[in-house]
Amino acid sequence: MMAGRGVWLTAAGGPSRHIPVMLSEVIEALEPRDGKHFIDGTFGAGGYSRGLLESARCNVLAIDRDPGAAKFAKLLESDFPGRLKFVLGRYAEMREIAEREGLAAVDGVAVDLGVSSMQLDAPERGFSFSRDGPLDMRMGDGGQTASDLVNELSEDHLATIIATLGEEKRARSIARAIVARRKEGPITRTSELADTVARVLGRRHDDPKHPATRTFQALRLYLNDELLELARGLSAAEHLLEPKGRLAVVTFHSLEDRIAKRFLASRSTAAPRSSRHVPDQGRSTFLPSFRLLNRRPLSPTKEEIRLNPRARSARLRAGERTEAPPHALNLANLGVPRIALPA
Repeated sequence: MMAGRGVWLTAAGGPSRHIPVMLSEVIEALEPRDGKHFIDGTFGAGGYSRGLLESARCNVLAIDRDPGAAKFAKLLESDFPGRLKFVLGRYAEMREIAEREGLAAVDGVAVDLGVSSMQLDAPERGFSFSRDGPLDMRMGDGGQTASDLVNELSEDHLATIIATLGEEKRARSIARAIVARRKEGPITRTSELADTVARVLGRRHDDPKHPATRTFQALRLYLNDELLELARGLSAAEHLLEPKGRLAVVTFHSLEDRIAKRFLASRSTAAPRSSRHVPDQGRSTFLPSFRLLNRRPLSPTKEEIRLNPRARSARLRAGERTEAPPHALNLANLGVPRIALPA
């Protein structure tokens, strides 16, 4: 299971400190300075927010859809009085959130995708196949659970989700096994789903990945609208960032990285009008709205991966906002799969 937002290092008395993935690279990309305003779109335990606040006398608007993040925000609010504001919500809605907080524009946005280590390591959240717990997987506290999906969706629908969002070659066989298993009784535990998938795929001794990794990923992405959230969040950041403002995006698997890559690539080169029959809305509409800060994604150092193996698949892409107007959001061009869109 891939995870973002760092890892807890444990001590004898329990969890001791949180280390966000690629912290130094993200802070370097964002260039925090005194008096500037930043958005941490995936607050988690506040690693990036703390890094920003410690680097300069700046202000951070922190957003997270997980109510559990609020307790970490309170700690930072006391350490940096008047400089951190936490809001429970989705980072795709950062424009509306910023407006409510009196911010018309910001100087930097950080987004760290995936499941936080705190969520992954809590069996009751249902994200992990290695620790038995209720099959939940919700990043927020409302709506359907993963158990609802596996017990109610058709075999075809499950197969499409697992194949598209999990990139699982044997998705049809897994979906068929899930449907057969639920006839015996509802699938309500992570171990039940993991065992069902493992019986289909088997276990390879030379592969450290659990065979249910892709299936769990697919259900989580679908349940939480994560790819649509990413596309809309990147567009929101484009609208909010001041000229020379910075965007830093940390992804953890190919579907996320493809969207981030296409977003920045499509906005860092001048584009011609799509048709001579479309009225010219002004040449500036098609000028680059971002300058790439790294042509290729940055990866964690070997030392970071040694300390935090969950960071091994992380990729950082970053861009600097130009003075050109924001581009229209085209979900298909960004590679957001149709299955990830609302019905």
